[in-house]
Amino acid sequence: MRFTLWGVRGSIPVPGPHTLRYGGNTTCIEVRTDDNDLIIFDAGTGIFQLSQTLFKEMPLKAHLFITHTHWDHIQGLPFFIPIFIPGNSIRIHGAADPVTQRGISDVLARQMEYAYFPVREAELNARIEYVNLHERQEVQVGCAKITNLLLNHPVLNYGYRVECNGKSLVFTGDHEWPYNIYTPEDDYFEEFEEMVAEKRAGIMEFFRGVDALIIDTAYTIEEYPSKLGWGHGTFDASIAAAREAGVKRVYLTHHEPNRSDDRLEQVFQEAVARAALGPGDPEVVLAREGLTIEL
Repeated sequence: MRFTLWGVRGSIPVPGPHTLRYGGNTTCIEVRTDDNDLIIFDAGTGIFQLSQTLFKEMPLKAHLFITHTHWDHIQGLPFFIPIFIPGNSIRIHGAADPVTQRGISDVLARQMEYAYFPVREAELNARIEYVNLHERQEVQVGCAKITNLLLNHPVLNYGYRVECNGKSLVFTGDHEWPYNIYTPEDDYFEEFEEMVAEKRAGIMEFFRGVDALIIDTAYTIEEYPSKLGWGHGTFDASIAAAREAGVKRVYLTHHEPNRSDDRLEQVFQEAVARAALGPGDPEVVLAREGLTIEL
Protein backbone atom coordinates (compact mmCIF):
# COMPACT_ATOMS: atom_id res chain seq x y z
CA MET A 1 0.00 0.00 0.00
CA ARG A 2 1.22 3.51 -0.77
CA PHE A 3 -0.10 7.05 -0.42
CA THR A 4 0.58 10.42 -2.03
CA LEU A 5 -0.13 13.81 -0.49
CA TRP A 6 -1.70 16.15 -3.08
CA GLY A 7 -2.75 18.94 -0.71
CA VAL A 8 -1.47 19.75 2.79
CA ARG A 9 -2.65 23.31 3.54
CA GLY A 10 -5.67 24.13 5.63
CA SER A 11 -8.62 26.49 5.31
CA ILE A 12 -7.77 28.11 1.96
CA PRO A 13 -5.34 27.45 -0.91
CA VAL A 14 -2.27 29.67 -0.71
CA PRO A 15 -0.16 29.37 -3.88
CA GLY A 16 2.83 31.66 -4.07
CA PRO A 17 6.56 32.05 -3.47
CA HIS A 18 6.30 31.40 0.28
CA THR A 19 4.63 27.98 -0.08
CA LEU A 20 6.63 26.42 -2.91
CA ARG A 21 8.42 23.76 -0.86
CA TYR A 22 5.43 22.31 0.99
CA GLY A 23 2.65 23.32 -1.38
CA GLY A 24 -0.35 25.62 -1.28
CA ASN A 25 -3.20 23.25 -2.13
CA THR A 26 -5.85 22.14 0.34
CA THR A 27 -6.40 18.61 1.53
CA CYS A 28 -6.31 15.60 -0.76
CA ILE A 29 -4.63 12.22 -0.24
CA GLU A 30 -4.34 9.41 -2.78
CA VAL A 31 -4.05 5.86 -1.43
CA ARG A 32 -3.27 2.84 -3.59
CA THR A 33 -3.88 -0.69 -2.38
CA ASP A 34 -1.56 -3.57 -3.23
CA ASP A 35 -3.88 -4.27 -6.19
CA ASN A 36 -3.75 -0.60 -7.26
CA ASP A 37 -7.33 0.19 -6.22
CA LEU A 38 -7.72 3.97 -5.98
CA ILE A 39 -8.87 5.46 -2.67
CA ILE A 40 -8.99 9.24 -2.24
CA PHE A 41 -9.39 11.11 1.04
CA ASP A 42 -10.95 14.55 0.66
CA ALA A 43 -11.40 16.70 -2.41
CA GLY A 44 -9.56 19.91 -1.63
CA THR A 45 -7.81 21.77 -4.42
CA GLY A 46 -5.09 19.12 -4.48
CA ILE A 47 -7.50 16.72 -6.19
CA PHE A 48 -7.08 18.68 -9.43
CA GLN A 49 -3.35 17.83 -9.46
CA LEU A 50 -4.20 14.20 -8.75
CA SER A 51 -6.64 14.14 -11.68
CA GLN A 52 -3.86 15.14 -14.09
CA THR A 53 -2.10 11.83 -13.36
CA LEU A 54 -5.11 9.59 -14.01
CA PHE A 55 -5.75 9.87 -17.76
CA LYS A 56 -3.78 6.72 -18.59
CA GLU A 57 -5.97 4.66 -16.22
CA MET A 58 -9.33 5.54 -17.73
CA PRO A 59 -11.92 4.13 -17.65
CA LEU A 60 -11.33 4.70 -13.97
CA LYS A 61 -12.90 3.45 -10.76
CA ALA A 62 -12.27 5.65 -7.73
CA HIS A 63 -13.45 5.55 -4.12
CA LEU A 64 -13.61 9.01 -2.55
CA PHE A 65 -14.00 9.40 1.22
CA ILE A 66 -14.91 12.85 2.54
CA THR A 67 -13.88 13.58 6.14
CA HIS A 68 -16.21 16.59 6.35
CA THR A 69 -17.79 19.14 4.08
CA HIS A 70 -15.99 22.37 4.92
CA TRP A 71 -14.92 24.16 1.74
CA ASP A 72 -11.22 23.34 1.92
CA HIS A 73 -12.03 19.62 1.87
CA ILE A 74 -14.53 19.61 -1.03
CA GLN A 75 -13.78 22.68 -3.17
CA GLY A 76 -11.71 20.74 -5.69
CA LEU A 77 -14.40 18.18 -6.50
CA PRO A 78 -15.97 20.14 -9.41
CA PHE A 79 -12.48 20.19 -10.99
CA PHE A 80 -11.82 16.45 -10.59
CA ILE A 81 -11.64 15.66 -14.29
CA PRO A 82 -12.75 11.97 -14.12
CA ILE A 83 -16.28 13.01 -13.12
CA PHE A 84 -16.78 14.51 -16.60
CA ILE A 85 -15.70 11.44 -18.60
CA PRO A 86 -18.08 8.62 -19.62
CA GLY A 87 -17.08 5.15 -18.46
CA ASN A 88 -15.58 6.32 -15.18
CA SER A 89 -17.10 5.24 -11.89
CA ILE A 90 -16.77 7.39 -8.76
CA ARG A 91 -18.17 6.29 -5.42
CA ILE A 92 -18.32 9.13 -2.88
CA HIS A 93 -18.54 8.29 0.83
CA GLY A 94 -19.27 10.68 3.68
CA ALA A 95 -21.54 11.60 6.54
CA ALA A 96 -24.99 13.11 6.20
CA ASP A 97 -25.41 16.69 7.41
CA PRO A 98 -26.55 16.32 11.05
CA VAL A 99 -28.33 19.71 11.02
CA THR A 100 -30.36 19.45 7.80
CA GLN A 101 -30.32 15.62 7.64
CA ARG A 102 -29.35 15.89 3.97
CA GLY A 103 -27.21 13.07 2.62
CA ILE A 104 -23.69 13.44 1.28
CA SER A 105 -25.09 13.66 -2.28
CA ASP A 106 -27.18 16.73 -1.41
CA VAL A 107 -24.32 18.43 0.41
CA LEU A 108 -21.94 18.06 -2.52
CA ALA A 109 -24.54 18.77 -5.23
CA ARG A 110 -25.23 22.17 -3.72
CA GLN A 111 -21.74 23.44 -4.52
CA MET A 112 -22.41 22.55 -8.17
CA GLU A 113 -25.62 24.53 -8.43
CA TYR A 114 -25.71 26.79 -11.48
CA ALA A 115 -25.09 29.93 -9.42
CA TYR A 116 -21.69 28.55 -8.36
CA PHE A 117 -20.56 26.30 -11.21
CA PRO A 118 -21.48 26.09 -14.92
CA VAL A 119 -21.91 22.29 -15.01
CA ARG A 120 -24.64 20.88 -12.82
CA GLU A 121 -24.14 17.63 -10.92
CA ALA A 122 -26.90 16.01 -12.99
CA GLU A 123 -24.93 16.73 -16.18
CA LEU A 124 -21.76 14.87 -15.19
CA ASN A 125 -20.88 12.00 -17.52
CA ALA A 126 -19.23 9.59 -15.08
CA ARG A 127 -21.27 7.13 -13.06
CA ILE A 128 -21.39 8.62 -9.56
CA GLU A 129 -22.66 6.78 -6.49
CA TYR A 130 -23.10 8.19 -3.00
CA VAL A 131 -22.74 6.30 0.28
CA ASN A 132 -23.91 7.86 3.56
CA LEU A 133 -21.65 6.47 6.27
CA HIS A 134 -22.48 5.91 9.91
CA GLU A 135 -19.78 5.87 12.57
CA ARG A 136 -17.50 2.81 12.65
CA GLN A 137 -18.98 1.49 9.42
CA GLU A 138 -16.61 -0.82 7.55
CA VAL A 139 -16.12 -0.43 3.80
CA GLN A 140 -14.16 -2.93 1.70
CA VAL A 141 -12.24 -1.64 -1.32
CA GLY A 142 -10.41 -4.57 -2.89
CA CYS A 143 -7.99 -5.88 -0.29
CA ALA A 144 -8.36 -2.75 1.88
CA LYS A 145 -10.67 -2.40 4.86
CA ILE A 146 -11.67 1.18 5.66
CA THR A 147 -13.27 2.14 8.96
CA ASN A 148 -14.15 5.54 10.38
CA LEU A 149 -14.34 7.31 13.72
CA LEU A 150 -16.06 10.55 14.67
CA LEU A 151 -13.44 13.16 15.61
CA ASN A 152 -13.71 16.64 17.12
CA HIS A 153 -14.38 19.51 14.70
CA PRO A 154 -17.15 22.13 14.34
CA VAL A 155 -18.99 19.93 11.85
CA LEU A 156 -19.40 16.17 11.71
CA ASN A 157 -15.90 14.92 10.81
CA TYR A 158 -14.77 11.34 10.26
CA GLY A 159 -11.22 10.13 10.57
CA TYR A 160 -10.46 7.08 8.41
CA ARG A 161 -8.30 4.02 9.02
CA VAL A 162 -7.14 1.86 6.10
CA GLU A 163 -5.80 -1.67 6.60
CA CYS A 164 -4.40 -3.70 3.71
CA ASN A 165 -2.33 -6.89 3.87
CA GLY A 166 -0.78 -6.08 7.24
CA LYS A 167 -0.15 -2.39 6.55
CA SER A 168 -2.24 0.46 7.95
CA LEU A 169 -2.70 4.21 7.96
CA VAL A 170 -5.01 6.74 9.60
CA PHE A 171 -6.04 10.14 8.27
CA THR A 172 -7.79 12.39 10.78
CA GLY A 173 -9.20 15.09 8.57
CA ASP A 174 -9.54 18.16 10.82
CA HIS A 175 -9.24 17.26 14.48
CA GLU A 176 -8.95 19.01 17.83
CA TRP A 177 -8.36 16.85 20.87
CA PRO A 178 -11.46 16.78 23.11
CA TYR A 179 -11.19 19.05 26.15
CA ASN A 180 -13.25 19.84 29.23
CA ILE A 181 -15.56 22.80 28.68
CA TYR A 182 -16.01 23.21 32.46
CA THR A 183 -13.60 24.51 35.12
CA PRO A 184 -12.72 22.42 38.19
CA GLU A 185 -15.10 24.57 40.25
CA ASP A 186 -18.10 23.65 38.08
CA ASP A 187 -20.55 20.92 39.12
CA TYR A 188 -20.14 18.95 35.89
CA PHE A 189 -16.34 19.10 35.65
CA GLU A 190 -15.59 15.56 36.86
CA GLU A 191 -18.40 13.97 34.84
CA PHE A 192 -17.27 15.74 31.68
CA GLU A 193 -13.65 14.86 32.39
CA GLU A 194 -14.60 11.18 32.31
CA MET A 195 -16.31 11.68 28.94
CA VAL A 196 -13.21 13.41 27.57
CA ALA A 197 -10.95 10.62 28.82
CA GLU A 198 -13.21 7.96 27.29
CA LYS A 199 -13.32 9.74 23.93
CA ARG A 200 -9.55 10.24 23.90
CA ALA A 201 -8.97 6.57 24.71
CA GLY A 202 -11.15 5.59 21.76
CA ILE A 203 -9.19 7.83 19.42
CA MET A 204 -5.89 6.44 20.65
CA GLU A 205 -7.12 2.91 20.00
CA PHE A 206 -8.13 3.98 16.49
CA PHE A 207 -4.54 5.21 15.95
CA ARG A 208 -2.92 2.23 17.67
CA GLY A 209 0.12 0.80 15.90
CA VAL A 210 -0.51 2.18 12.41
CA ASP A 211 2.36 2.45 9.98
CA ALA A 212 1.39 6.04 9.12
CA LEU A 213 -0.70 8.62 10.94
CA ILE A 214 -1.60 11.71 8.88
CA ILE A 215 -2.87 14.21 11.43
CA ASP A 216 -4.18 17.78 11.59
CA THR A 217 -1.42 19.93 13.10
CA ALA A 218 -2.43 23.50 12.36
CA TYR A 219 -1.19 25.36 15.44
CA THR A 220 1.74 25.82 17.77
CA ILE A 221 1.26 25.47 21.52
CA GLU A 222 1.60 29.25 21.82
CA GLU A 223 -1.16 29.84 19.27
CA TYR A 224 -3.59 27.22 20.56
CA PRO A 225 -5.14 29.07 23.57
CA SER A 226 -6.56 31.72 21.24
CA LYS A 227 -7.80 29.01 18.84
CA LEU A 228 -9.55 26.81 21.40
CA GLY A 229 -12.69 25.30 19.89
CA TRP A 230 -11.67 26.00 16.30
CA GLY A 231 -11.28 22.28 15.67
CA HIS A 232 -7.56 21.86 14.97
CA GLY A 233 -4.56 20.25 16.63
CA THR A 234 -1.05 21.31 17.60
CA PHE A 235 2.41 20.04 16.71
CA ASP A 236 3.09 18.95 20.29
CA ALA A 237 -0.23 17.16 20.81
CA SER A 238 0.08 15.29 17.50
CA ILE A 239 3.60 14.09 18.21
CA ALA A 240 2.64 13.04 21.75
CA ALA A 241 -0.39 11.10 20.49
CA ALA A 242 1.67 9.30 17.85
CA ARG A 243 4.18 8.29 20.51
CA GLU A 244 1.46 7.09 22.90
CA ALA A 245 -0.31 5.09 20.18
CA GLY A 246 2.85 3.35 19.01
CA VAL A 247 2.64 4.82 15.52
CA LYS A 248 5.61 4.15 13.25
CA ARG A 249 5.54 7.45 11.32
CA VAL A 250 3.44 10.58 11.80
CA TYR A 251 2.84 13.11 9.03
CA LEU A 252 1.91 16.58 10.29
CA THR A 253 -0.50 18.29 7.90
CA HIS A 254 -3.24 20.93 7.44
CA HIS A 255 -0.62 23.67 7.63
CA GLU A 256 -1.85 27.08 8.76
CA PRO A 257 -2.29 29.13 5.56
CA ASN A 258 -0.55 32.23 6.92
CA ARG A 259 2.59 30.26 7.76
CA SER A 260 5.38 30.44 5.20
CA ASP A 261 7.51 27.41 4.44
CA ASP A 262 10.42 28.91 6.37
CA ARG A 263 8.29 29.54 9.43
CA LEU A 264 6.65 26.13 9.07
CA GLU A 265 10.02 24.42 9.23
CA GLN A 266 11.03 26.51 12.22
CA VAL A 267 8.00 25.68 14.36
CA PHE A 268 8.23 22.03 13.30
CA GLN A 269 11.86 21.78 14.40
CA GLU A 270 11.06 23.47 17.71
CA ALA A 271 8.26 20.99 18.42
CA VAL A 272 10.43 17.98 17.54
CA ALA A 273 13.17 19.28 19.83
CA ARG A 274 10.66 19.65 22.71
CA ALA A 275 9.46 16.09 22.17
CA ALA A 276 12.98 14.73 22.69
CA LEU A 277 12.25 11.64 20.61
CA GLY A 278 14.31 8.54 21.21
CA PRO A 279 14.62 4.91 20.11
CA GLY A 280 11.21 3.33 19.52
CA ASP A 281 9.47 6.66 19.05
CA PRO A 282 7.74 7.48 15.76
CA GLU A 283 9.49 9.17 12.88
CA VAL A 284 7.99 12.66 12.55
CA VAL A 285 7.55 14.11 9.04
CA LEU A 286 6.35 17.52 7.92
CA ALA A 287 3.77 16.79 5.22
CA ARG A 288 4.73 18.04 1.77
CA GLU A 289 2.66 18.20 -1.39
CA GLY A 290 3.74 15.50 -3.86
CA LEU A 291 5.28 13.25 -1.22
CA THR A 292 4.70 9.53 -1.97
CA ILE A 293 5.25 6.90 0.71
CA GLU A 294 5.34 3.12 0.27
CA LEU A 295 4.24 1.27 3.41
